[in-house]
Amino acid sequence: MSPLLASSQTGSIAVSLAMILVIGVGSQWLAWRVGLPSILLLLTAGIIAGPWQGWLEPDKLFGDLLLPCVSLAVALILYEGGLSLKVSELKKVGAVVRNLVTIGAAVSWVGSAAAAHFVLGLSLPLSSLLGAVLVVTGPTVIGPLLRHIRPTGAVGSILKWEGIVIDPIGALLAVLIFEALVIGRASEAAGSAAISVAQTIFFGGGIGAAAALLLTLVLAKFWLADHLQNAVSLMLVIAAFTVSNLLQEESGLLAVTVMGFVLANQKKVDVAHIVEFKENLQVLLISSLFVILAARLKPDALTAAAMREVVFVVLLILIVRPVSVFASTIRTKLSMREKLFLSWMAPRGIVAAAVSSVFALKLAEKGYAGADRIVPITFSVIIATVGVYGLTASFVARWLKLAESNPQGILFVGAQEWVQQVASLLKEKKFRVYLVDNNWENVNEARMHGLPTYAGSILDEKLLSTIDLGGIGRILALTPNDWVNSLALKRFEHVFGKANCYQLPPEEDTLSRRKEHGHIHGRLLFDDAATYDAVRMREFDGFTIKATRLSEEFTYENYQERYRQSAMPMFVIDAKNRLNVITAKDGFTPESGHTIIGFVKERKRPEPSASKSTKPAPA
Repeated sequence: MSPLLASSQTGSIAVSLAMILVIGVGSQWLAWRVGLPSILLLLTAGIIAGPWQGWLEPDKLFGDLLLPCVSLAVALILYEGGLSLKVSELKKVGAVVRNLVTIGAAVSWVGSAAAAHFVLGLSLPLSSLLGAVLVVTGPTVIGPLLRHIRPTGAVGSILKWEGIVIDPIGALLAVLIFEALVIGRASEAAGSAAISVAQTIFFGGGIGAAAALLLTLVLAKFWLADHLQNAVSLMLVIAAFTVSNLLQEESGLLAVTVMGFVLANQKKVDVAHIVEFKENLQVLLISSLFVILAARLKPDALTAAAMREVVFVVLLILIVRPVSVFASTIRTKLSMREKLFLSWMAPRGIVAAAVSSVFALKLAEKGYAGADRIVPITFSVIIATVGVYGLTASFVARWLKLAESNPQGILFVGAQEWVQQVASLLKEKKFRVYLVDNNWENVNEARMHGLPTYAGSILDEKLLSTIDLGGIGRILALTPNDWVNSLALKRFEHVFGKANCYQLPPEEDTLSRRKEHGHIHGRLLFDDAATYDAVRMREFDGFTIKATRLSEEFTYENYQERYRQSAMPMFVIDAKNRLNVITAKDGFTPESGHTIIGFVKERKRPEPSASKSTKPAPA
């Protein structure tokens, strides 16, 4: 090959790789801007760039490295999912999750396989394999959807646990069925299946737990420099996945999930920085994977979708999933509304796409007729379920009264007396509030006022799994410690978004340090002078929290004049009953029909002089 041709080929590869990253991350950004599920735009972009326009040819680009790279990326995604699983959540949802990944998985497998056989016309063996692939839901899809919907009650935790735990189970089921297809004889297949299950649990669970304990030991003993911790964590995940798969095929997914779970629930070392790194890495992996796998689809496979595929997907959504959920929630404390919402949330994601691609290729190599249909059918299900659930789940959650379209409630960090007054007034106005404080006196007083509280630090590990954030869309850090406020917002910015994280302005002695560390601070509340001490001084000086409604006759200028410019507006409830938080830089001006909530000091009316008329003043 001539140097010029080699250079041209290298440049073409570089352009394709850059295109994958640009399309993937760009689709993620666009999805965030327009409020659509990111996977929907990722799949659409991949189909446009691949089978439609021919810009991307992943098989030619990656060659034999494609499926191994996909498998490693899926392993990292499941590891990140395992890091989000907390044992404390199982106290409320453990029984339901257990049933969903056992009884529910069995119902989903049988139902999906039956539909594939009778509706799509696949053979029983291929239908069984496809049913196993479609058992898995999509944690990469469910996670962003739950963050967007923010449902109340236990359904969020249930869906998160199911989506992560079901993936290795579905992959294992697919392996067992694949082995049965290869062996062919029922008696030998049953024995092989039993051995495979035992080996998967032994090798996958054991290696995953060992890798987590090793990483914990290394971190606890300070055997690693800080800048190497994420890299070593990544190395151990890949090593655990690879070794486990070498010892038992497809057991690596269980290994990385167990590794993440064990690491997340140990108490010896802090792994928050590892979790944050994996979350950022997950965005890049998901962005690239969905574009690559969608681009692999053949144009004729996309145009061949017929009424049978539509009927198949409808059966999965309207019959198989609801039956699976209701069979798994018999004799549980879930309400009918929660069961219905669970029944309407089973999008398939990257694991289904990757597993179907792997097994379809293996079956095609062994000459199985119809194996080439598995991948297009799986992608049809992924696109359809993501589209249906992604576009309707938020509406369904609101219809079932399990979520709000734009959560207006506030999580208060600090429960001082003036904060209690604010929270009580907002609660009267029908806004959801929650107070967190480690001062028991403040907590007890807040509880006596009927305010929901959490007694403990805002940084407590179990906080997120304990409190119900349904209806809450913002966090206000109001403690006297500026750094505690900043850490609280840093922890919750992935829950509420940076735009909804607020804190009091710093005192003068921390102002210079703030300029150096401004990237870890939130939006400044009220005005630049509204420091903790300034607010407390107002409280001691007789200011009170009051709601004042503006009108054409009583404008904002009248409001300021009445309180001699000393009022400190904190919130404004607009004409559409939306709660606006006043910040130091937004320049928000209340209008007629708005209600201002803030610190005010009523002026005392002068006492009438004895020499003057004692006629009473007008009311």
